[in-house]
Amino acid sequence: MKINRRGLALVMFLLMMLAQRAAFAQIPSTHWANDGYQYYKVQSGEIVVLDARDAAKKTVLLSKEMLTPQGGKAIAPFRFYLSADGQKVLIYTNAKQVWRYRTRGDYWVYDLSTKKLTQLGGKLPVSSLMFGKLSPDGSKVGYVSGHNIYVETLADNSIKQLTTDGTDKLINGTFDWVYEEEFFCRDGFRWSPDSKQIAYWQIDASKTKNYLMLNTTDSIYPFVKPVEYPIAGEAPSPFKVGVISAAGGSTKWMDIPTDAVLQSYVPRMEWAGNSSELIIEHMNRAQNHTEVMMLNVSSGKGSTIYQETDAAWIDILPEWESTYYYGGWNWFNKGKEFLWASEKDGWRHLYRISRDGKKEKLITKGNYDVMQINAIDELSGYVYFSASPDNATQKYLYRTKLDGSGKAERLTPLNEPGTHEYDVSPNGKAATHSFTNYYTQGVSEVVALPTHKTFSGEEQVQKAISASADAKAKSNVEFFQVKTEDGVTMDGWMQKPDNFDPTKKYPVVLYVYGEPWGQTVKDEYGINYNFMYTGDMAKDGYIYMSIDNRGTPVPKGREWRKSIYKGIGTTNVRDVAMGTRQLLKDRSYLDSSRVAVWGWSGGGSSTLNLMFQYGDIFKTGIAVAAVGNQLTYDNIYQERYTGVPVDAAGREAFTKGSPITYAKNLKGNLLYVHGTGDDNVHYTNAEQLINELVKYNKQFQLMLYPNRTHSISEGPGTGTHLHTMYTNYLRQYCPPGAR
Repeated sequence: MKINRRGLALVMFLLMMLAQRAAFAQIPSTHWANDGYQYYKVQSGEIVVLDARDAAKKTVLLSKEMLTPQGGKAIAPFRFYLSADGQKVLIYTNAKQVWRYRTRGDYWVYDLSTKKLTQLGGKLPVSSLMFGKLSPDGSKVGYVSGHNIYVETLADNSIKQLTTDGTDKLINGTFDWVYEEEFFCRDGFRWSPDSKQIAYWQIDASKTKNYLMLNTTDSIYPFVKPVEYPIAGEAPSPFKVGVISAAGGSTKWMDIPTDAVLQSYVPRMEWAGNSSELIIEHMNRAQNHTEVMMLNVSSGKGSTIYQETDAAWIDILPEWESTYYYGGWNWFNKGKEFLWASEKDGWRHLYRISRDGKKEKLITKGNYDVMQINAIDELSGYVYFSASPDNATQKYLYRTKLDGSGKAERLTPLNEPGTHEYDVSPNGKAATHSFTNYYTQGVSEVVALPTHKTFSGEEQVQKAISASADAKAKSNVEFFQVKTEDGVTMDGWMQKPDNFDPTKKYPVVLYVYGEPWGQTVKDEYGINYNFMYTGDMAKDGYIYMSIDNRGTPVPKGREWRKSIYKGIGTTNVRDVAMGTRQLLKDRSYLDSSRVAVWGWSGGGSSTLNLMFQYGDIFKTGIAVAAVGNQLTYDNIYQERYTGVPVDAAGREAFTKGSPITYAKNLKGNLLYVHGTGDDNVHYTNAEQLINELVKYNKQFQLMLYPNRTHSISEGPGTGTHLHTMYTNYLRQYCPPGAR
């Protein structure tokens, strides 16, 4: 439910799918050098060194010739990493997809001192290595293959297999489907700072039931493809955390308490700033209580140093900050303190916590949410972060003192309203910067910080700013706020038709997501683009719009985001319905007889619930890959927001929010679309929904795409067929044009 998942707003999701965002958006795109100005990039198949201060300056670190093995073709770097001394470059190539991301491939090492290129992995299968990592001293590389952990010594390329019990069901150094999908846990091992040990997760999925997907297209005889998938109400796969010598031997398992029946989770684990202790985040099954534990790797014993409880749920750091997808724990003051993010005062803020957990200091202060941690510069005493205190549709760069003194300082220029992305160098001296808003196409530059003076790219940024007034005046997109009869004020955007006449009435098409993993109302260029529509909606005479209801992950504070607890399918759906009703009342040019809604995944679920619960408002709906029954979706996601359904009372909120509960109320025109090979929102949702609609003689249209996944993107002609069907259905049942 993140990238490629049910949790992303699908417009941006599929656009990113097309661009692939390097197919690995969570890996930082910039490798900054220690001086804070130079950085490394892959350009035209080579690894080069660029300088933020001089756009013309470029040094080739590894040329194509250097990346060409003897008698072979040049390898194409997909990602790369440098050793601490800068003498070795670990190169990841030939990447293959595992579930959502391309995490399985080949690794090579180029030694700059010997000018030698060497492939790692020995006789292990091609493209089977995962999460290759140089040891801190640069002498070894650890990786996972076939659910086991290996260490390769670079001096002689000798390989030591550390674990031997790995199988599809006993998983070492990586994770099962649901940990990956919902906690972003993929890389499951960590080098100790002294390069002598490896700490790792082991997941026992032997008792996790399989969802049996039926492949009916790849052979004459259909075959079953099992996917381990714990649905809501099913216990998660038990975990272990262990430490093993890099030279081999037995694993020392850590003593982490868990509920024998309900189980629990460890979504974060790192070395605790030394080679003798681990620090973990341990969560209960309901994900509303978290404890930070310090573990002694020699004895395996641990103690809780810090804990939090929330009436709804607790978000772990990687759930909102993508730079922590592959681990990380920020230590200060020579390991005496660490960074912690919490919503306990009503806003998402950063704290310094002492190593024993007895002292804490609020770093960021005020009525705003930290949206991203851009950089931590302990030497200068600043943390750089993104926030938008005054407009939840936008994003800006700030910095504040790490000791919690003073106020946050906005670094983004005031004359650039919109959404800003920064990749800040570790010492805060420079940053790559991109900027957009709904009337300004994306522009980028390299800037000095904190002055925000442009090093390179100033011309295009200034040109965009100069043209912004005219562009804004010509835009047919309007950002607005609507207040419902329940007193809820929501942000929205609306694209009006070309040659708009406010005295006439126009059909309305509402794009919806509505769950905790999708914000659809962002001040970004192209936010109003409907990739599913094959024509021009504005030219054809549609009003296209979207609203962000309570529960969506916008920076409006804890209460806004968590008011949806046990209310997915009810609270969020009512907000959208009441917001739409108010707009129909306030704006006479919205044709209440022609109101359509569409969404994908969680947005598909919202579409179904809006059609079934508020059929007086929504006359036409197109739902794609929707969860029809919340009890079919995975436990980590659904239980986080709805509770643990261990009894009838616990299942009540799941039933109350599920579209199948209200299918009997369908009044309007419904098109339902699903891929039979969807490993995320399983096809069983479609069949359960179909059964309910048939039971009550509710007529609808159905399109099933054989063996397509959640993105419904595989196979020749699939995208064109889907978009054509969507467009034809919309035009037929919600006719375009003014009346």
